Amino acid sequence: MNRPAGSDTTTEGIRVIAEATFLPEDSEPEQHQFVYAYRIRMKNEGTRRARLKSRHWVILDADNNREDVRGPGVVGKHPDLKPGEEFEYTSGCPLRTRWGTMEGTYLFEREDGTPFEVAVGRFFLVPSVTADLTR
Repeated sequence: MNRPAGSDTTTEGIRVIAEATFLPEDSEPEQHQFVYAYRIRMKNEGTRRARLKSRHWVILDADNNREDVRGPGVVGKHPDLKPGEEFEYTSGCPLRTRWGTMEGTYLFEREDGTPFEVAVGRFFLVPSVTADLTR
């Protein structure tokens, strides 16, 4: 089930579900440091194998400051997904404002070497209603 702040996008048979959680214990609001964990679940719902090569994140904070993050793989891995297989990982994102958004793309490659991009739909980095932002 998709949370309102998350995203669920399918591109060329690769489904990517993203959701974020505010980490109050790692955040320092008075220092303008807000830390979020995000969880990504990707599943090959297509008929052909696909291997993740790299990532590109676009992170926007509440002041519309943009940060582009690019790199090989995800959390040091390059998942190689056969049809029906899935991979899940968790990572983190610091912000200087209370809320923001993330979206991006993964570059995948087919067995024959053909590259293709998979969209990660925009998801929100927002504290829960019960999060204590006053500490």
